[in-house]
Amino acid sequence: MAVNICGTGSYIPAHIVDNNDIAKLVDTNDEWIRERTGIVRRHIVDGETTVSMACEAGRRALKDAGISAEEIDLLVVSTISSNIILPCAACEVQKGLGALHATCFDLSAACTGFVLAYNTAAAYLAGGIYRTALIIGSESLSNLINWKDRGTCILFADGAGAAILRADDQKDSPKSYLPVTHSDGERGCALLLKSRHDRNFLSAASSQQDVDYEGEEYFMQMDGKAVFQFAVKKVPEVIREVLEKNQVQQEEISWFLLHQANRRIVESAAKRLGEPIEKFPMNIQEYGNTSSASIPILLDEMNKKGMLKPGQKLILAGFGAGLTWAASLLDWVE
Repeated sequence: MAVNICGTGSYIPAHIVDNNDIAKLVDTNDEWIRERTGIVRRHIVDGETTVSMACEAGRRALKDAGISAEEIDLLVVSTISSNIILPCAACEVQKGLGALHATCFDLSAACTGFVLAYNTAAAYLAGGIYRTALIIGSESLSNLINWKDRGTCILFADGAGAAILRADDQKDSPKSYLPVTHSDGERGCALLLKSRHDRNFLSAASSQQDVDYEGEEYFMQMDGKAVFQFAVKKVPEVIREVLEKNQVQQEEISWFLLHQANRRIVESAAKRLGEPIEKFPMNIQEYGNTSSASIPILLDEMNKKGMLKPGQKLILAGFGAGLTWAASLLDWVE
């Protein structure tokens, strides 16, 4: 059974922090950040939460799809930065949207999260378990950043993106494609963040020493060189792999939607694949790295601008902490 995207939505916080603002916090400047990342500004939560942004992105996706929240059978939120542990963010979104009939759960796979959420929902729908799914990537990464660490504070930002997926059992519907996914926990130290819920007050460790929750390990830490080298190698590889797996020619792809981590990574992927950079849309200059929200935000922008045409083939490719990387192929039918 085919699975189609029939609606998209996104939410971006209004509060903007540009490179000159960052330069007031750490030793950097606008030119340095632009040259190394492509980022000019980023949007930061100011009263919003991961859940509230997810709700609004989902609400806009429902409107775009022309369906009601009651029609949602499955609701998946991809996030590493939820403002709530229990209940899960997806259940809070269910409550906020009135998606009374949805089964809800969160998914944690960092910057690869939205692609894995898409794959998960598509598998449920293709298997006939559910018919309509809402998948959301929502992140408040500004709450996880050490704003004194130049290696991370220039990169990460906040936002949410959503998509509605529907099972399509019509005879003339587009074919289903198999995704490609990978993980390498041995290299997980390239991107780290320790939980603040790592001990209780009765534990021996807590009784012997005070816990410094302002320590570096309780904020995002990244080996930028290792992540960059990983991404420029694995992204082209996983794209070629998903094409080969589905027996689709590279020239058939209209758009490559990559996780928006760094302009140089996207440019390198285009070069290694021998494709024009115009087929790799980017919005990192405006939003920075929003982790699992980056691909759905980009998808929604392209949809709203009329860039996506029925019959076009798209590749979604995510990569990030874990380390994880994945690519999915789909036909655009909206």
